[in-house]
Amino acid sequence: MTASTSRPLAPDLVARFRAVRAATEALAEPLSPEDCALQSMESTSPVKWHLAHTNWFFETFLLAEHLPGYVPPRPEYRVLFNSYYRQVGERWPRPERGLLSRPSLDEVRAWRRHVDGAMAELLGSARGRAPAVAALVELGLQHEQQHQELILTDVLHLFSRNPLKPAYRPARGAPRGTSTAAPLRWIAFDGGVREIGASGDGFAFDNEAPRHRVLLAPFELAARLVTNREWLAFADDGGYRRPELWLAEGFDTVQAQGWTAPLHWERGADGWRQFTLAGLVPLELDAPVCHVSFFEADAFARWAGARLPTEAEWEVAAAGAPVAGNFVDSAELVPRPAAHADSGAPAQLFGDCWEWTASPYVAYPGYRAPDGAIGEYNGKFMVNQLVLRGGSCVSPHDHLRATYRNFFHAHERWQFMGLRLARDAR
Repeated sequence: MTASTSRPLAPDLVARFRAVRAATEALAEPLSPEDCALQSMESTSPVKWHLAHTNWFFETFLLAEHLPGYVPPRPEYRVLFNSYYRQVGERWPRPERGLLSRPSLDEVRAWRRHVDGAMAELLGSARGRAPAVAALVELGLQHEQQHQELILTDVLHLFSRNPLKPAYRPARGAPRGTSTAAPLRWIAFDGGVREIGASGDGFAFDNEAPRHRVLLAPFELAARLVTNREWLAFADDGGYRRPELWLAEGFDTVQAQGWTAPLHWERGADGWRQFTLAGLVPLELDAPVCHVSFFEADAFARWAGARLPTEAEWEVAAAGAPVAGNFVDSAELVPRPAAHADSGAPAQLFGDCWEWTASPYVAYPGYRAPDGAIGEYNGKFMVNQLVLRGGSCVSPHDHLRATYRNFFHAHERWQFMGLRLARDAR
């Protein structure tokens, strides 16, 4: 969760609050209490913890501060479900979130209903309609949407560790096509002084601002994401065994981890398969490659005679493009092949896979973290991570925009992470 720099997105915050909270509950609905309690690695969290932590946000930053007479039903939750906010107080260790068998899933859901009732009271009051409070509510809703995506990515990783290879739910999308992906095209963009970052029109997290000028050389961007078929060619050409393609730390990671393919790929007697939220399925060759680290993306780009785009290049290419694509709203929950179109604009800018960029996650010029605990998350993590853009097939559609900056460590690949190639203008 990060702090907000601008006014709320939705004028009817009551309806939006109900819709976002209901969407979170719906994502947890297919899961058993046992599913919701487990943690597969330190980087992930149990679904029960996500349900509780998003509730914790509203109780801690809104109800405790702005609803007179509000009494938390369990004061201990302030510690158990605090994530990173040292100014709020003590925190339960992140690697041990899966040890919290209590409170039960039913108790967490009851707590969510309690907070929903209290939030309805706050939002119905004059205090709840104050601009500063409304902005904080919108921030809490955007934070909950981030955790909606994390619920699905964490469940995918959890189920991938289960030898039964369970499905979160059956595939709901259109039947998978067999057409070959369109040949890779390049789209040229002029250089010059351009502006990137949030303009202040609508919601944005603090790390998207301030808007500022950048100087770009002319560049070209691939018209679509890299596909599984293209990744197989890289792997078959010894991509994971050729140190000349890799950053030093990346090749050390490949050797230490034994990587030979993207995460969730498995080679069977009948060819490659991929573990998805619908279970283990044949690898769809023309779908975007997914669950690759920055190290892998960078090595592939070098093998392909290209590079990764900077985040400024990506945002310039995406500026003005509609936020359209394959999101969690489509219920497919897997990346899909790019539509065959020749509009002269890049496809798949939004949805399908988060796109690695070559840019380090650092503050924009003039950035200042907001005061107090609410601004604690973002600024202190602006080191040793890389920026990703565009959203994924498990991102909520109304949560994304061209200025949105996601960020992860270079070795991480459990999120829906893919890549788009770039190169200097020719």
